[in-house]
Amino acid sequence: MEQSKLSKDVPLKDGVVLSTSNRQELRQRRSHQSSISLCPDEVKCKSTKDAKLSSHERSENLKPNDSSIQEVSKKEAKEIVKNSDTDNRKNSQTYYLCWMILTLLSLLSRLYNIEIPSHVCWDETHFGKMGSWYINRTFFFDVHPPLGKMLIGLAGLATGYDGSFPFEKPGDPYGDTNYVGMRMFCAVLGAMLVPLAYQSVWLLTHSVLAAMFSGFIILTDTGTLTLSRHILLDPLLMFFILMSFNCCMKAFSYKHRPFSGLWWFWMSATGVSIACAMGVKFVGLFIVLFVGCTTVADLWNLLGDLSLSMMRLFTHLCARALCLIALPIFVYCVFFGVHFQILNHSGNGDGFFSSAFQSQLIGNRLYNVSMPQYVAYGSEITLKQRRTGGAYLHSHSHLYPEDHPPRQQQVTTYSHKDENNMWLIKPAGKEMTEEDYKNVNFVHSGDLIRLQHITTGRNLHSHKEFAPMTKHHYQVSGYGQNGSGDANDIWVVEVDGASRGDKIQTVRSKLRFIHYNVGCLLHSHDKKLPKWGWEQMEVTCQTDVRDTTSAWNVEEVKDSRLSNVSFTVYSPTFVEMFLESHAVMTQGNSGLKPKEGEVTSQPWQWPLDYRGQMFSGPEHRVYMLGNPILFWSLLGLKVAFLLLWLGFSVCCKRGVVFSKMFTTYRERVMKVCWWLLLAWFLHYAPFWTMGRVLYFHHYFPAFLFSAMFGGVMLDFLLMLVCVCAPIKLAQHVFTWSLALILGVMIWSFYLYYPLVYGMSGPTSGDKDSIMHGLKWLESWDF
Repeated sequence: MEQSKLSKDVPLKDGVVLSTSNRQELRQRRSHQSSISLCPDEVKCKSTKDAKLSSHERSENLKPNDSSIQEVSKKEAKEIVKNSDTDNRKNSQTYYLCWMILTLLSLLSRLYNIEIPSHVCWDETHFGKMGSWYINRTFFFDVHPPLGKMLIGLAGLATGYDGSFPFEKPGDPYGDTNYVGMRMFCAVLGAMLVPLAYQSVWLLTHSVLAAMFSGFIILTDTGTLTLSRHILLDPLLMFFILMSFNCCMKAFSYKHRPFSGLWWFWMSATGVSIACAMGVKFVGLFIVLFVGCTTVADLWNLLGDLSLSMMRLFTHLCARALCLIALPIFVYCVFFGVHFQILNHSGNGDGFFSSAFQSQLIGNRLYNVSMPQYVAYGSEITLKQRRTGGAYLHSHSHLYPEDHPPRQQQVTTYSHKDENNMWLIKPAGKEMTEEDYKNVNFVHSGDLIRLQHITTGRNLHSHKEFAPMTKHHYQVSGYGQNGSGDANDIWVVEVDGASRGDKIQTVRSKLRFIHYNVGCLLHSHDKKLPKWGWEQMEVTCQTDVRDTTSAWNVEEVKDSRLSNVSFTVYSPTFVEMFLESHAVMTQGNSGLKPKEGEVTSQPWQWPLDYRGQMFSGPEHRVYMLGNPILFWSLLGLKVAFLLLWLGFSVCCKRGVVFSKMFTTYRERVMKVCWWLLLAWFLHYAPFWTMGRVLYFHHYFPAFLFSAMFGGVMLDFLLMLVCVCAPIKLAQHVFTWSLALILGVMIWSFYLYYPLVYGMSGPTSGDKDSIMHGLKWLESWDF
């Protein structure tokens, strides 16, 4: 009788069919799984219906052969579903409890004693100063896009800072300056890295344990903490990078509901976030590449779904192009529009930009100015290089040193406006008389001219002596007295694209100056002279007269004899200003070189935590160094992952059979790890190709993805250990392993936290130092 009752399957809600053996195995597996993960495989804080569907998926995975299926009552089956719902609620509580604890700890660690040290630390001298310039609406030049500095300025303004502190150099005391608001703003965004990483890993793995490990790694890393506690762009950059990643993962979690309201919201949020990341630093481009890779992979999978029509696929493509290409570009342009509107007063960055650009800045010599349209003999002029970031032709009373003969007056280019940029233009053959000044003679293309430096009275000169830095070019110098010189002072002025005899126009004419005797072309580049040349740019005379980068234009003309025209005719459009800004920033980035005695680093050193960065000293020493135990453990986890992946691949090739549940779980973990490694690689590898100066802090966007990868791998390894242990010991193994991992993280943070909050007294070499015995590498400088 009992056997006949069990011969018939009993269907449950949503089509679930459970047998007695199936139920027992399910309970046994769930009991064992609870000792491995704080959250079941698929049932993660979802609705009751989703929980039931997940029960169906798990029961299907565990279903034995049809011959072994035995029937259970509906009452028992409903009890299993009810238990699943109870587990779901508990997991939801666990998820939010961990989230709140990590967020609170992150805020406390970032904001603790945020006012100390009460003096300028490291690059606060740059970004604090730039925040002040935004408050004062003073134009400046920087190699990074404007969003981060605008937000720092806004934070200062909102918290009572008036923009008056000079931020001259590291170590300057703040005194009564209200600087804490800007530090707190950066610290809060830095604190949000922990919950963002936690949420992102949960979206990828649906494991609270993996998410908790990821957040805890970032929480206890001393390098990330140090960067978050100062007025820097790094916490803002890392926040928007992780926000982009989180929004992208959230959008993909709604892929089963495309074009719904939430799907559109998270797609748009991803686009806005990547625009913000790019708006802080160009490093944000790397998260754009990662989002692009995930989008391509998603579209490729959709292409394989034969249930979708080509029109539907095209709609998917257009939606992603709108949210992930058009929207970010628009938002990014808005940042520059606001930037141009705020910084509308002349500042020390004017000279890096073209004459037309400068004409938009209040207080600039070219703003609302009337100036002669043409240049005449006897006019006082400034000459500016007609290239991106071009500087002014400049001279001063200092001579070239003895090892660069002959010892004539230095001629350089200089990016800032200065009285030493002014030159008098004269005809080549004679000195100008009073009659010549009365009879205005305009300068034409093809004329022979001389350029006399107004301040020193020496003429622009060249000869067949090699330039000090560029040995295949000839030296350019200042020669003569009060305008008198020799034949090597004569130049042929040509207007590119004009006919011989055409007048030279202010700003518009593209000029080339060819030396009359030597036949070389007046040229300048970004090579800086040594300290004897005040680190200004070298000016040479190069033999390649076809060179297109050796062009100049007349920016200012002073001549009371000539009628003026309004400079507004040269006003650029927004698109022209936007493109010029990016060209100048790109050139400035590539031209960044280390200063004498400056501590820099190389990309190979970063994952090894080979060298840190001194933020403050000597009275209150803050030293940015990644938590070495975490950094070296993450390297080990990468090696372990590759070995496990290789081992499982070999086993699959050899036909080794694993359970369906384990295989599904392993494949998902491996896939997540590969994606996180791709994100880490995209944020790290490009620095190997860069020629600019690099510092350790450039690695930390990549470190965030390394930390999330480490969290997933720790969860996976912990699961493997528990599975391999006897089932009676699994719970104890899990508990002690979890305690050991968290304990090591907390202990490592305890060892190195003084580097973050500041050290005083003896250095690590002294036995009385709190850091004695902790300088494990000679390259560490604390």
